[in-house]
Amino acid sequence: MQAVRLYRYGGPEVLVFEEHVPDPPMNGDAVMIETVAASVNPIDWKVRSGARQKDFPLLLPAILGRDVSGVVSAVGGNVRHVKPGDRVLAMGDATYAEKVVIGGSLVTHAPDGLDLADAAAIPLISLTGDQLVRHATAVTKGQTLVVSGAIGSVGRAAVHTALKLGVRVIAAVRARQVDAARQLNVPEVLAIDDDAAIAGLPPLDAVADTVGGEAAVKLLAKVKPGGSFGFASVLPAGAADAHPSVKVTRVFARPDPSKVREFADDVRDGKFALPIGHRLPLRDAAHAHVLGERGGVGKIILLVRPAGG
Repeated sequence: MQAVRLYRYGGPEVLVFEEHVPDPPMNGDAVMIETVAASVNPIDWKVRSGARQKDFPLLLPAILGRDVSGVVSAVGGNVRHVKPGDRVLAMGDATYAEKVVIGGSLVTHAPDGLDLADAAAIPLISLTGDQLVRHATAVTKGQTLVVSGAIGSVGRAAVHTALKLGVRVIAAVRARQVDAARQLNVPEVLAIDDDAAIAGLPPLDAVADTVGGEAAVKLLAKVKPGGSFGFASVLPAGAADAHPSVKVTRVFARPDPSKVREFADDVRDGKFALPIGHRLPLRDAAHAHVLGERGGVGKIILLVRPAGG
């Protein structure tokens, strides 16, 4: 099969497109997907560079990728809820490839009417944003939540979940992004690079942070005692220790196919907008990483085969 592999850590140039990579092995609990598309996420280039070896060690050569959409080509003997020919999407591993094998319990059907290629953008960011709000911050209806990086993909998912819960959302973005953030239909937008604006915030019930760095530290200081700070980013050393009365939780997305399907339905129905910045062929994965690391481009899709082919 065709796939993109890396043999060493480094820059985008270490991603190698290959025509004859062995198919992944199947087992009785697995599903084989003929990939229509994968998507590129920040974790991909962080793992590729070696920056996240501690959290996500690789056995080289390795195939990157966490999102896949495609058509089922084979199912293990213990799998009952999908069959060959079904359109599916999932969060998995090694998805920069023509064929992806994933546990059957992790796969959900793609809803009719949803573009199958663009659906590859949904799984990881939806689960990260949703779990950042529901589990890490555990906010409830009527509470106030700041979502930092609100117009990024994970931030958008966090805002979407919070609004569904009836939470009062403050979207925190860079000053140049304020107008775009207002399109999220949130009650308030905050310029995260405006120290006076942050200082003027009332005590917060919670923060869902996707930005990290010093901006996260400033927002953490605004969380009231007993409040919560969830982050899917990198928090500077010692920041959490400085606020012992705040529950600080880092999020690593856990599989939840029913939640992926819920987000997919909302995308199909126009209730959740997930901008796509670029659609590139799989062989251009290295260029996709270059674009992603520059930032500000929306989700990047790697097209593997036509949705009908």
